[in-house]
Amino acid sequence: MELQQMRYVVAVAETRNFTRAAEQCLVVQSALSHQIARLERELGAKLFDRTSRRVRLTPAGEAFLPAARQALDAAERARAEVAAAAGEIRGRLAIGAIPTVVAVDLPSALQQFHSRHPEVRISLRAGASEELIERVRQGTLDAAFLGLPPGARPEGVRGRELARGELVAVVTPGHPLADEEPVDLHQLSDEPFVDFPPGTAARVQSDEAFAAAGVRRDVAFEVTNVDFMARLIRQGLGIGMLPAAFVCELPDLPVVRLRDAPARVEHLIWSRFPPSPAAAAFLSALGIPAAESSRPSGS
Repeated sequence: MELQQMRYVVAVAETRNFTRAAEQCLVVQSALSHQIARLERELGAKLFDRTSRRVRLTPAGEAFLPAARQALDAAERARAEVAAAAGEIRGRLAIGAIPTVVAVDLPSALQQFHSRHPEVRISLRAGASEELIERVRQGTLDAAFLGLPPGARPEGVRGRELARGELVAVVTPGHPLADEEPVDLHQLSDEPFVDFPPGTAARVQSDEAFAAAGVRRDVAFEVTNVDFMARLIRQGLGIGMLPAAFVCELPDLPVVRLRDAPARVEHLIWSRFPPSPAAAAFLSALGIPAAESSRPSGS
């Protein structure tokens, strides 16, 4: 069993197409198909069901895929560790972030890191905090930037609190509240809202604040990204709740300050397991010392 065969299996599983997988792996399709068939004979099981219309994993293929990915990750990690011993940082760095992260200038941090370590392949995934926590737990992300309600702590990962801030109401131009001094949440009770889905960290922080104030509100539109929220607000379909430090990104929308504003805490999290050389270098650039980022789980 060879690593190249595992790469071919992963490529076919991800593209669901032998031709595209061969193009991705920079080989001719016949060579890729031959190596997968050879591996199947060695394993004594078919990994793919292939018809003229589609390719899909068999139960044996489903069982083989996670182990193949782990083997490829381990091989890449081994190469990165050897390079680090020689003073070169290389490998993969996978970062996750909520769209409204403000505690760190992430594009600038990534640009500086890339300039210092050009051999590291960087990927960035935007998502909700709960999704990013799970991906760091699973090891598909090296680190992530979150926004959580006060008192919430991400579990199964290491982390550090970065900043605390308040939310503000964001309204359409010309809205009656646009020229008001700071208002109470009670004054928003008759307004329709645009907010994130129930149960998400970005929604919970607002729900908890309104509940504490004894205010019931109508969330008329539920969205999964800030850009769409802003578009609905501009159309006058509702008002939104966003971090005060982030709203400068939406200069055309008036901001209403709140006396009893919801609060949000930004966190940086990383895996409980020792980081790769690339991840350790990134955390160090953010001020996380090696002793903190790599200490054994439970310490």
